[in-house]
Parts: sequence; C-alpha cells; structure tokens
Amino acid sequence: MDSAKEKAAEAQKKAAEAATAAQEAASKAAKATQEKAASATKAAQEKASAAANAALDKTASVAKATQEKAEEAKKAAQPKDQSPGFLQQTGDQVGSVAQSAMGMAQGAVDGVKNTLGMGEKK
Repeated sequence: MDSAKEKAAEAQKKAAEAATAAQEAASKAAKATQEKAASATKAAQEKASAAANAALDKTASVAKATQEKAEEAKKAAQPKDQSPGFLQQTGDQVGSVAQSAMGMAQGAVDGVKNTLGMGEKK
C-alpha cells in the first residue's frame, strides 16, 4: 500500500506544482495586459492632449485674425484727411435730412388718420 500512497503523494505534489506554475503564468499574463492597457491609455491621453492643444492654437489664431480684421475695418472707417469743419457740415446735413424725413413721416401718419376719420377735429 505504500506504493499507492507514494503515487498519490507524488500526484498531489505534481498537481500543486502545476497549480503554482499556472498561477505564475496567469500573474505574468495579467501584468503584461495591465502594462499594455497603461501604455494604450497613456498614448490615448497624449493624442487627446495634442488634439486639444492644436484646437486651442487654431482658435487663438482665428481669434487673433478676427481681431486684426476688426481693427483694420475700424481704421478704414475713420475719416482720413478731413477737417473738423467738413465733419461738422456733414453732421448738420445728416441732421437736416433726418428732420425732413421725420416731418414727411408725420405728414403721412396724419394723412392716414384723416383718411380713416381718426384725425383731429377742428
């Protein structure tokens, strides 16, 4: 019977060694997978960061160009070699035209009111 016990003990020892080897292999595989995942995560973070920085740079560039165009338009809209007298005269003319337009509009309103019978009765 010793030989059966010895064979059983030997089989148990081999099974334990196989289990230990399987645990070590699984541990190595898990570690390798974890390292690959960490590497992929880092690469994805770097790529996302680079894309965000590129978008930020593009936005800043567009904003700067827009500001420059606005400043150019503002400068172009400013009168160049015109005297204050000319500007005063132009302002007076615009004011006169505006008053005439208001007078004509009021006349039109009064005409419509009179036509509809809503005008002032004298």
